[in-house]
Amino acid sequence: MSRSIVALAALAAAISAYAAAAATADNATAADQKLIKSAMQAAPAKVSANATIVEMGKDGMRTVRAGSNGFTCMADNPVTPGPDPMCMDAAAMEWANAWVGHKEPAAGKIGFMYMLAGGTDASNTDPYADKPSANNHWVKTGSHVMIVGADPAFYDMYPKAADPDTSVPYVMWPGTPYQHLMIPVK
Repeated sequence: MSRSIVALAALAAAISAYAAAAATADNATAADQKLIKSAMQAAPAKVSANATIVEMGKDGMRTVRAGSNGFTCMADNPVTPGPDPMCMDAAAMEWANAWVGHKEPAAGKIGFMYMLAGGTDASNTDPYADKPSANNHWVKTGSHVMIVGADPAFYDMYPKAADPDTSVPYVMWPGTPYQHLMIPVK
């Protein structure tokens, strides 16, 4: 009987979280609904449905919809030439904040990120490049997931080419504090 009560309590909590997310989405402006829809494309529906949705702006990050599962999803960046919404767990969010802040990511915090809508062009060698140049090895990736924050030795078993084959796992930004494993998915 106690298992039934625990199961019912868990179900009630899940329904409550879903209802809160749905109510937030229903009360959102048309612009926020567009951001939510874009951000939710980054991860499987079972992840994005209960993820926090944020928008990155010139004044920092704004929460568009609060979530309950520890994942944070960001909408497509309209400045980039193609789709690039992403969704990440808490450790990956810390890693991303370190990268954006030009700080060293915390050691020993492995994170996971989804970019199931793909990624737009980016330099494979310079974490801060904002446009292609003769030396920054611009690449375009399709649907992929990423592992960030692993020990440097973890990345040693994967290709670190400046111009990688993006159809197989490879290391992006090798040799920098922000190196991470890119894993294509279909």
